[in-house]
Amino acid sequence: MSRVVRWTAAVAAALLITGCGSGSSSAGTDDAKGHTGATTASPPRSEPPAPVLPASLTAQKLTWTGCKSAAAADGDWQCATMKAPLDWSRPDGETIGIALIRSRATGGNRQGSLLFNFGGPGGSGIATMPSYASLVSALHQRYDLVSWDPRGVGASEGVRCRGDKEIQAAESIDATPDDAAEEKAYLDDATDFGQGCAKAAGTLLTHVSTTDTARDMDLMRQVLGDRSLHYFGISYGTELGGVYAHLFPEHVGRMVLDAVVDPTADSVGHAMNQTRGFQRALDDYLASTGQDPAQGTRKIAELLKRIDTKPLPTSSGRKLTQTLALTGIILPLYSKESWPVLTGALTAAQSGNGSELLRLADEYNDRDGAGHYGTTTHSQRVISCLDDRQRPTPGEVRTLLPEFEKISPVFGDYMGWDTAGWCYDWPVAGEFDHPEVGAPGAAPILLVGNTGDPATPYEGARRMADELGRGVGVELTWKGEGHGAYGSGSTCVDTTVNAYLLNGTVPRDGTTCP
Repeated sequence: MSRVVRWTAAVAAALLITGCGSGSSSAGTDDAKGHTGATTASPPRSEPPAPVLPASLTAQKLTWTGCKSAAAADGDWQCATMKAPLDWSRPDGETIGIALIRSRATGGNRQGSLLFNFGGPGGSGIATMPSYASLVSALHQRYDLVSWDPRGVGASEGVRCRGDKEIQAAESIDATPDDAAEEKAYLDDATDFGQGCAKAAGTLLTHVSTTDTARDMDLMRQVLGDRSLHYFGISYGTELGGVYAHLFPEHVGRMVLDAVVDPTADSVGHAMNQTRGFQRALDDYLASTGQDPAQGTRKIAELLKRIDTKPLPTSSGRKLTQTLALTGIILPLYSKESWPVLTGALTAAQSGNGSELLRLADEYNDRDGAGHYGTTTHSQRVISCLDDRQRPTPGEVRTLLPEFEKISPVFGDYMGWDTAGWCYDWPVAGEFDHPEVGAPGAAPILLVGNTGDPATPYEGARRMADELGRGVGVELTWKGEGHGAYGSGSTCVDTTVNAYLLNGTVPRDGTTCP
């Protein structure tokens, strides 16, 4: 079981499998009825005032040393650990360590720090920042590039909920159950995973929310010596940026949100939005190969049904299940450059060989050749399940499945069941139906939406702009493909974003890059 949205692991893998370049919650678009999944049951939350922090936190001096990460071996990278309250309602209480990475500005006229969050939730900034630096070399001249592992991730009290053998065993469980026995196995596995997370995380499990991390960011701003927070958030990082702007509008500096999460959608709305987004990307992919999208979709749906009944053999000796096949199809849709890889994998699968789709699924699931798995999905789940209050029951999901299937015969069942299984029987309650991002009085925030984005469909950028408030959210649209826009081949997007971050030039709201 793996929620689809993230940027760090998925897109980095998609770039690696195609050999191009160096380098994540859900989001999206309307379904045919205009449903966004937004809830009106709960009034807007009144956020508690920012706590008064002791000088032991705000005046702490970071000790920057060489990084141990292999990813940071090349370049002038330094790492440090910042103390932050475990419980932000008790800033004088127990602290945890937040791991940071930075590279100082390479040119003159330094503007300060530029913080990056690469999505997930659960993506490691320590691992991703060095490989992403080449794409932001123009920004690096004027800014210190800074990223971090959010609480519950990687070097910041990272959570691991189960071992490699248990993860591999769980891959045989059908994530689109067809009968009562499969449904029980699916939900029992969700319960087991949650119990493993509770055992591994302990009290941290209730202190890894997006709000907690946004407060960590403002402490980071103070410790780094910046009057305003300059920030670049991608995918889930856009939701985090919106929450920060809501909590600290007076401290917003130059902020770019790329691949924007729809802040008005609840968990079911996100899943429906994303189902449409991936079906859009699949249609575009199929059209690029000369196929009729409707016929091509039916062909893939039929292949998945056959695999559900009889998993395909692979060269590794493992079987390609329907769930792994779906995961393998999803990964290359994150990047147009990966579409030829998808063609080869589907062709092989139609011929009875599941090796290529399994390889793609392993890339997405962060499994290496020795059978070891990363923990991005673990961190993603503990963060998103603390955020999401909506927990659809299996019965409610069965009622919704026809709507999901109408949106996409390929992804509908998978996305629908995920809304029931992802946080099923979770040990702690969720905090909100959807994040509050209204930020009246904040400086203009640049939102970049991509019309072909499968994971965070471009309508989310407009909704984020509207929620941030008049004069705050400024939308830039790119008519492209793939998850995210900056650094994806559009000179127009890159030039506009750079001009905003380097010179403070705010484009006209609604600007479109061809």
